[in-house]
Amino acid sequence: MDYLAPRSRRPVSFAASASNPPARVSRFSVALRALASIVRTPSLLTVVVAADEQQWQRQALRHAGRWPLTAAGLPVVALPALLPPQGDTLRPFAFGEGASLPTDLLLLRALVRRAGSAARYFEIGTWRGESAAAVAELAASVHTLNLSDEELRALQLPEDYIGLHGHFSRPLPNVTHLHGNSASFDYRGLGPFDVVFIDGDHRYEAVRADTARVFRELLHPQSVVVWHDAARQPGVPRWEVLSGILDGLPADAPGQLYAVGNTLCALYSPTPLPAAPPVRFAAPAAFEVTVRPA
Repeated sequence: MDYLAPRSRRPVSFAASASNPPARVSRFSVALRALASIVRTPSLLTVVVAADEQQWQRQALRHAGRWPLTAAGLPVVALPALLPPQGDTLRPFAFGEGASLPTDLLLLRALVRRAGSAARYFEIGTWRGESAAAVAELAASVHTLNLSDEELRALQLPEDYIGLHGHFSRPLPNVTHLHGNSASFDYRGLGPFDVVFIDGDHRYEAVRADTARVFRELLHPQSVVVWHDAARQPGVPRWEVLSGILDGLPADAPGQLYAVGNTLCALYSPTPLPAAPPVRFAAPAAFEVTVRPA
């Protein structure tokens, strides 16, 4: 969920003219000219974004010797291979702003189901509580961490937005709502968890820090970890997030790292899973979808 996580951008250099040598040009005036250039030529924004993505891709690919990563992304696990043979039903799902894909939540349900009826689930990023609610009927316990209402107000976010946090998960008896910043929250006594979902701030530094802390403090040897928004859309890597994941993973993590087909997720599995090389325009898996009001 990206509402609280605008993507960071590396600074763009604009050359000063002879009449405005660099020593006389304030950063503010440079920024104004840059903005004016983009307003006059909107296609420049695409160039800036593409250059930024290429920088993050290069940073991520430094890990290609450690993880099976290529310029096309991570190896891909087929989602149907993780789902139960009879399929699954997702409830609730609001089709609202900032939501996960239905397939993202079906992946979480599949992983919790694999962990068994005693599964313990933890997530960073509550939002409307759809992910917590989706797994609550399968897990023994669910813990979800989000900024407190006071912290959200300090960010000058609207009250109606703040009030939606945990909308679906608050009534559920096996869901514990934790409040605080994942960068500083005291995790002592909480773990370990069987399934962890990282879906907080998607900027590089936050992803790196959340990844490092989760692996250091919340896992056992058979835990699985899922990162949301590791793809811009299914099959298209989001390299800033992947860079944060790869830089945050411990050097001695013994498991495997994958993208999951038909989702926006990356997955750490302690054991190998059947996977295929990433192909941007691979033949799609097909699903049957039924939608009815809950």
